[in-house]
Amino acid sequence: MSLLYNLLLFKASILLPVVALFNKKIKLFVSGRKETFSKLSSIKEDDNLIWIHAASLGEFEQARPIIEQLKTTYPIYKIVVTFFSPSGYEIRKNYALADVVCYLPLDTKSNMKKFIKQVHPKLAIIVKYEFWPNLLQELQNNNTRTLLISGIFRKKQSFFKWHGSFMRNKLHAFDHFFVQNKESKELLHTINFNNVTVSGDTRFDRVYEILQQNNSIDFIEEFKNNSYTLVAGSTWKDDEELIVNYINNHASEDEKFIIAPHNIKPNQINELRNSLLKKTILFSEKDNINLKDYQVFIIDTIGLLTKIYSYADIAYVGGGLATGLHNILEPATYGVPVVFGGNKYQKFKEAIDLLSLGSATIVTNKKELTTTFVSVKNNDGLRNQMGSSNQQYIKDNVGATQTILDYVKDIL
Repeated sequence: MSLLYNLLLFKASILLPVVALFNKKIKLFVSGRKETFSKLSSIKEDDNLIWIHAASLGEFEQARPIIEQLKTTYPIYKIVVTFFSPSGYEIRKNYALADVVCYLPLDTKSNMKKFIKQVHPKLAIIVKYEFWPNLLQELQNNNTRTLLISGIFRKKQSFFKWHGSFMRNKLHAFDHFFVQNKESKELLHTINFNNVTVSGDTRFDRVYEILQQNNSIDFIEEFKNNSYTLVAGSTWKDDEELIVNYINNHASEDEKFIIAPHNIKPNQINELRNSLLKKTILFSEKDNINLKDYQVFIIDTIGLLTKIYSYADIAYVGGGLATGLHNILEPATYGVPVVFGGNKYQKFKEAIDLLSLGSATIVTNKKELTTTFVSVKNNDGLRNQMGSSNQQYIKDNVGATQTILDYVKDIL
């Protein structure tokens, strides 16, 4: 299995630069990795270092409360943050609390040997599920203290199959697993890993902290103008088709809509705008405009959505009809009812939890979305109940960060 895996990696290393000629995301994936070792050259042999790896932006948000606490508690340690995906790296490449932010190299034996030697972390923290075999083997070879945080395991994963010994053996690289739920702990027990703590998800700590900051945005207040407002965040085209149908055919004049698309390429923003029959303004056009006169506000920039959710009376979170559901905890922490499109949410524990609590609603077509939006808007009691339940759910699940830090203090 090891030979086959490394052969596939070799083929990928040849094919990816070719694919990059035709795919912008793969181009970033390839070109960004060319800079990894030069970025790491600032690390000195005698530096004390903590390395945190996140697949993409969502996993980085899980790591973020840990990074912030580590930086405060252990200021002598440098912090390296790596990403697998361009969608995480491109947004957080200038993250101020990290000394180095770069891509994780392709998981070849030579790359990982060089990477671990150059970084020489006192502590390695991997977020949720990045199980790269050669990386894990190299961490184990170097006796690097390694933690998995906010981990979540499922029965369908190869670790738990009769033929999964190759990947199962790599899990020995982890000194401890901090997992989100008891099901993950029980699965690990079935393959004789008992170094497991059910700590929960660090994202709860992250979103709960949001309430402690100033979330006001002057131009959003001007646009909202005390009107009932629906915020649709991280939307994909499938999400937008449902939302546009509601806005064009069912929305009342006293409703306002803020749409923050996942993809903000100009051609797609223009396509979205042109599909709307209501008076619409873009973030990029907002200056010197009387925003309260508009009914739809399209946010064609990044970095504002978390605060914008604080102005929502109801939130629609995108991705569930596309590649996978985006962060529903951000609107939930403000006590906002949550709606999302369905069939790509089963891997998200928080989505399952909120659905069971009745504080989130799943929709799969235009009719279901319209029915949900109308019923929530017209029923103050239902809206308040859903919002309160969401906020309580966040409060009930904070604490993962401290559990992990209590363990880390015995290492650093």
